[in-house]
Amino acid sequence: MSKNIYVGNLPWSATEDEVRAAFAAYGEVTSVKLIEDRETGRPRGFGFVEMSEDGYLDAIEALDGKDFGGRNIKVNEAKPRVERPRW
Repeated sequence: MSKNIYVGNLPWSATEDEVRAAFAAYGEVTSVKLIEDRETGRPRGFGFVEMSEDGYLDAIEALDGKDFGGRNIKVNEAKPRVERPRW
């Protein structure tokens, strides 16, 4: 079973490979998804990392508030997505 982790305040220059490398030090990373703006395709400064259960808590504890590309990233367990009505 894998766990989903929210990663916020990422620099726009961050790549999925860089994020994967940071989290891989704590366990097996299953996937990395950096979110882009639907209209412009530009990075939105956050994403999600899916990793094995045996390392995700260590990764959250170690990386939350740490410098990543000049910014202090926010790392915590992802909450389930809530569907919002489209206007």
